[in-house]
Amino acid sequence: VHALTMPAIASRASWASGAYHADQITTSRALPALARAKAAGLDVTAGTSIHHLTLNEFDVGDYRTFFKFTPPLRSEVDRLAMVAAVAEGSIDIISSMHTPADEESKRLPFEDAAPGAVALETFLPAAMRLYHAGHLTLPALFRAMALNPASRLGLPQGRLTNGAPADLVLFDPDAPFLMDRFRLHSKSKNTPFDGARMEGKVLATYVAGTQVFAAE
Repeated sequence: VHALTMPAIASRASWASGAYHADQITTSRALPALARAKAAGLDVTAGTSIHHLTLNEFDVGDYRTFFKFTPPLRSEVDRLAMVAAVAEGSIDIISSMHTPADEESKRLPFEDAAPGAVALETFLPAAMRLYHAGHLTLPALFRAMALNPASRLGLPQGRLTNGAPADLVLFDPDAPFLMDRFRLHSKSKNTPFDGARMEGKVLATYVAGTQVFAAE
């Protein structure tokens, strides 16, 4: 969603039996309409991607196709507006927008290349950029990354409480590492963070209390 108008949000919320989620808010122009919809009591939530929170249009550089997204990366002003909207709760959800693409789809002229990036394995360290920059606290990040999306879908995950599934991630938020796309477990390797110095290393993951991954 590039920009939303109040009538558009209202009509979509009505069409969706009173509930509507805009999954990709990426411009500051969309925020006033979103705020009006929420103030009017509509059952509306909104999300943005981790890439639009941590990258901007200048990262595209010499038309590097690993930085091609839909919607495209925005200005730094828009990026900071999205970060502020997450911090204040106007934007409820941060998504990975995990979009695998094969090498052939990316090794094309920018206009012809497939959009998107793999993001499941880079989701947490990319989010730590916002934490280490002082933009978002860890509780604010995890509300937007886990609790809010689970709550919106009516799922019991995304929280630490009695009876909730013990789906957990053990990580060191300060552990530095160099992102090497060829070390990703994903079959596709299209990440804009290739070669970037990042912080936040996953040490172990658990599904329903059972450990399913341990770092080397």
